[in-house]
Amino acid sequence: MIRRVPHASHWGSYTVLVEDNQIVGVEPLDIDPDPSPIIHSVADWTKPERRVLRPMVREGWLKAHEKGVFEGRGAGRGEDRFLALPWDEAEELVAGEIRRVIKDHGNDSIFAGSYGWTSSGRFHHAPSNLKRLLNLVGGYTGHVDTYSIAAGPVILRHTLGSDAACGGYANSLDSIAEHTKTLVVFGALTPRTAQIEAGGLGTHKLETHLRRIVERGVKVILISPSRDDLPHWVNADWWPIRPNTDTALCLGLAGEILAAGRHDADFLNRCTSGADSYLSYLRGEADGQVKNARWAAEITGIGPGRIAALARAMVDTRSMITMSWSLQRAHHGEQPYWAALGLASVIGQIGLPGGGVGFGYSSLGGVGTHLNIGRSPAFSHGHKPNKAFIPVARITDLLENPGGSFTYEGQEYTYPDTRLVWWAGGNPYHHHQDLNRLDAAWKRPETIIVQDPMFTATVRRGDIILPATTSLERNDIGGNRRSDLVVAMGKCIEPLGEARSDHEIARAIAARLGVEEAFTEGRDEMGWIRHMYEGTRADAKARFGQEMPEFEEFWAKGWAQMPVKRMHSYLAEFREDPEGHRLETESGKIVLGSQMLADRQYADCPAHPTWLPPAEWLGAAAEDQLHLISNQPLGRLHSQLETADYSRSEKRHGREQARMHPDEAKKRGIADGNTVKVSSARGACYATATLTPTVARGVLVLPTGSWFTPGPDGVELSGNPNVLTPDIPTSALGQGCSAHTCLVRVEKVTGEIPDSDAVYMGSLQAPMAAE
Repeated sequence: MIRRVPHASHWGSYTVLVEDNQIVGVEPLDIDPDPSPIIHSVADWTKPERRVLRPMVREGWLKAHEKGVFEGRGAGRGEDRFLALPWDEAEELVAGEIRRVIKDHGNDSIFAGSYGWTSSGRFHHAPSNLKRLLNLVGGYTGHVDTYSIAAGPVILRHTLGSDAACGGYANSLDSIAEHTKTLVVFGALTPRTAQIEAGGLGTHKLETHLRRIVERGVKVILISPSRDDLPHWVNADWWPIRPNTDTALCLGLAGEILAAGRHDADFLNRCTSGADSYLSYLRGEADGQVKNARWAAEITGIGPGRIAALARAMVDTRSMITMSWSLQRAHHGEQPYWAALGLASVIGQIGLPGGGVGFGYSSLGGVGTHLNIGRSPAFSHGHKPNKAFIPVARITDLLENPGGSFTYEGQEYTYPDTRLVWWAGGNPYHHHQDLNRLDAAWKRPETIIVQDPMFTATVRRGDIILPATTSLERNDIGGNRRSDLVVAMGKCIEPLGEARSDHEIARAIAARLGVEEAFTEGRDEMGWIRHMYEGTRADAKARFGQEMPEFEEFWAKGWAQMPVKRMHSYLAEFREDPEGHRLETESGKIVLGSQMLADRQYADCPAHPTWLPPAEWLGAAAEDQLHLISNQPLGRLHSQLETADYSRSEKRHGREQARMHPDEAKKRGIADGNTVKVSSARGACYATATLTPTVARGVLVLPTGSWFTPGPDGVELSGNPNVLTPDIPTSALGQGCSAHTCLVRVEKVTGEIPDSDAVYMGSLQAPMAAE
């Protein structure tokens, strides 16, 4: 008999069909207008080949541990075999290492490096459970911001007083679809990335709004190196810009408007501070270079006539600027966001329906589509007793440079001396840049604990391995602050092997550390899920008068509607009354010239929006170099479900597709389908060439997420672009990752190349055999 189990993941909400503890089908939510096909891949999680099936310890680490040796413990990471352990022994090893490090080095020496994408449920969310546990025993060093978006939120918190404009709370897409006349898309506005949302998504609405934009005849300009960053059925003008030059285009557009005397002086005077220094820069009063269409054309590769015409249209019509998260993942990544804000301020339509600027639309599925104004379910981390942190993308710096200093948001901090890393529910060997450098630094800590369902490259490089269940093997609750629904996530199958839920793993170790009662508060799994739902339900009633169903009805139906707001115009109240609705900035207004940054005098983040050439870009490239864009793939999220059929269908010859313009391939003697070697100053990988005119000349597009698989010659075999990308901060202010700042060379490969799957699975045979 088939059971129908409501469930959810990062790709949406759906029903799982189960028979005899096997998943036999997946049905999308019937109210979802555009469900993601990735949901049909979730059964791949139940295949045991790449699952961690029991607790393990690395043999070399265990020998050093038994001898009390700490120096050089990490030397065999990624090479030693693993030994299977009973759960009670694994728990005691973990608890013992926490006690030892706290006693000998202090809580700051524990890095809780979970990034959390493994778990979509809000209760079994791996980082929440880990951080709640560690907070009860004195704290840990954590991270701030994300690899997806760091520089952007930092600059917006300083210039707008919050990062709401890049977190889904700028103009809602329904407002843009109904009111905008000229839509300027910097980066992307694509259902490809809008398939996903951290923590689960109710319904997918991006395509609905794009269809309305087409129906209304909105003028759409796509500014991107890839035409595929907007659906082809959206009849857009494609401007194939040089990567990392969007700041120059924004400045050139603003300079054209200023030179024509068409800037909104009233808006600038009432609603911004520091505009004088910004406008002076546009006029070239300090550097002698007027920022206009001709200047921007030289940098961006876009014709000056086009730029000048767009400047006029953006003032003449209701215009909206959208800017992807991807644009701030680059050297000086703060500048495109600040320059877009400056351009929107010069135009003066911020706060009007369908006007102004917003960030991150389609970067995740809920950004701008669902303005959730309720309280989303969440498992509390509790109070963090210590203050130690790092910017998320500075992991290698942390490991290499204990006691060294770093700056963040205008303040100076110190890297702790990391002795213990506990990574739960994530894979830095996907997210991080310059993986070869990370691999060397990863050997420095005394102990690395990895908690994950899958045998990732991070697990392979751990010391104590804790097997976690996937969401399919436990009960949970889905939802987030950008979802229109809260979703029941029923247990579909029994756990594989000896895997335990993230909460149960943390609870057992909390018991050994003497904090179990505070950790659980006396609730079991369903007790916590009910408690979290009731908090959401009570908030909806108290603040909005919305009646959500009783828990039993919600759990049986599988979802409940969250309070949402429609037709939202960002900063409308501020525009109407700037003094009565002051922003949380240094001036209470939109900051176009920053006193804090003027005082700090950071060379890589000046006091107003500025064009700063990146460390690597086409304007300073050798003739045979291309600019690498590492985008999100169509068939998976990050490295999740990388081996499922849908993800496989997006590969060629078992490797990632390296997309390039036919003219660039011809110069290099590369034909469609050839194996190619892509190399940079940091490393090299193999991929399969795919030739297409939808990629700009001078650009190579290689998606992220293939499982890191170094070959015998050191060349990565699967097509992982993060062996190529530079591990440098965006700036001293934001410290974000600079993934899209990368020049590469591409060459045709002849001869046999090892199969990446065979090599990866071969690397697991020794540890798996030892289980």
